[in-house]
Amino acid sequence: MFGAVVFTYGMLMSFVLSGAARNRKAQRPNPKILEFVGLVLCGVSVALSVSLFGYAAMDQLAG
Repeated sequence: MFGAVVFTYGMLMSFVLSGAARNRKAQRPNPKILEFVGLVLCGVSVALSVSLFGYAAMDQLAG
């Protein structure tokens, strides 16, 4: 199950980054859905990194 989630996350991130790069090269604005998905993926990345950092800190302090 975890593998499927990581694969989906990677594919979405790849799609968003390649679409944004293509639009920047063509000097076009990004569609709103592309910006929204990019912001959601960025939020997921930040939330996961903060929670993993907190888990590692608590594990280090506990023992």
